[in-house]
Amino acid sequence: MKYVSTDLSHLNHAVDLKAYEEKVKEIDAQIKNKTGKGNDFLGWVDQPIAYDKEEMKRLKEAATYVRDNYDILVVCGIGGSYLGARAGIEAINGVHSTKKPEIIFAGQTLNPDYIAALLEYLKDKKFAINVISKSGTTTETAVAFRLLKELLEKNIGLEMARKSIFATTDAHKGALKTLSEKEGYVTFILPSDIGGRYSVQTAVGLFPLACAGIDPEEVLRGSAKAREDTSIPELMDNEAYKYAVARHVLYKEYGLSTEMLITYSPFLVQFGEWWKQLFGESEGKEDKGIYPTSATFTTDLHSLGQFVQQGTKSFFETVLHQKAYLKDVEIPYDEENLDGLNYLVGKNMAFINEKAFEGTLKAHHDDGKRDNIVLNVEKIDAFGIGYLFYFFERACAMSAYLLGINPFDQPGVEIYKKNMFHLLGKPGY
Repeated sequence: MKYVSTDLSHLNHAVDLKAYEEKVKEIDAQIKNKTGKGNDFLGWVDQPIAYDKEEMKRLKEAATYVRDNYDILVVCGIGGSYLGARAGIEAINGVHSTKKPEIIFAGQTLNPDYIAALLEYLKDKKFAINVISKSGTTTETAVAFRLLKELLEKNIGLEMARKSIFATTDAHKGALKTLSEKEGYVTFILPSDIGGRYSVQTAVGLFPLACAGIDPEEVLRGSAKAREDTSIPELMDNEAYKYAVARHVLYKEYGLSTEMLITYSPFLVQFGEWWKQLFGESEGKEDKGIYPTSATFTTDLHSLGQFVQQGTKSFFETVLHQKAYLKDVEIPYDEENLDGLNYLVGKNMAFINEKAFEGTLKAHHDDGKRDNIVLNVEKIDAFGIGYLFYFFERACAMSAYLLGINPFDQPGVEIYKKNMFHLLGKPGY
């Protein structure tokens, strides 16, 4: 049984996978042998099976300490330094979790209302901080951390604050590494050969997940299984590569320049955000790349559904089809039946959601003439989310190499920073 299977039977344009078999083998060898562009950032390829066992032990011990001693963990990071953790936590624990500690995210915005409200909320709470930055100088994260650190030290004193701050950063250099050594923070490593958007299988993602009560080793087992399944060089036997080639053909041969990732769960909204960074930052270079966006059905069918059905034909859909759920609810009988729902009595929400998926797929493919790639996923638990993270990482690397670009740099991001630093009066800018 394949944990994720790629269904291309709902495409309106012809996609000849076999025409790409040799090219895929060539790129697969580049990934495995680390000979392609950006090869100094391919540490993620083997990370699920190469994770340091001693650090995993320390990580789990620290997570237990956080769960036992704090009401809130503030994860302070931006981009890949928080999106994977947030995606995994919400996918498994949901958006109304009562598990302790509450996980809050900071360092991903410069908005004063957000930051002021967060500090106000935390001022009388027992909280810990997980600050995540390879350099320690990323503006959004550094600003938030300075404010949070000041509040923490004011609330509980310098010595207790030092025990309440956990840093994930470079092993050898950087401002955060220097501060961590000076203050004696518990520190985890963000490997130098893994970029932020590919870092969820490191302590960047695993420590917050563990603090949220999600088994980090089970997440890695899912990623390790995906690594095994997506390391097959034969295109027709590799579901991630099928997906990568199909989206590449829709873009290059048919001009579909936008991809909409569709899920049928509000718990996967943040997974869509993680996915958007992964593909957007990896592919969007040299005036190339598919624009990644996302939507949650059936919710967004009541806002975007009309456009998807009959609007501009410039995009395709990739549907994450969840085959099994962790919990379910059955529709009860109502004597008056004013809502007309008694025809659903005895049926559960999984059944109803499935029929919504089937009906929408038929409408968009048959009547709307939209190309739909369907990715069938067995279940989204700790193993499943780990599998999905790696599945998309491998597919993204293949996709970017098919375009002939470096999947692992982001030169365009630096331009806004230079302009901002100049306007802020930062020395040297």
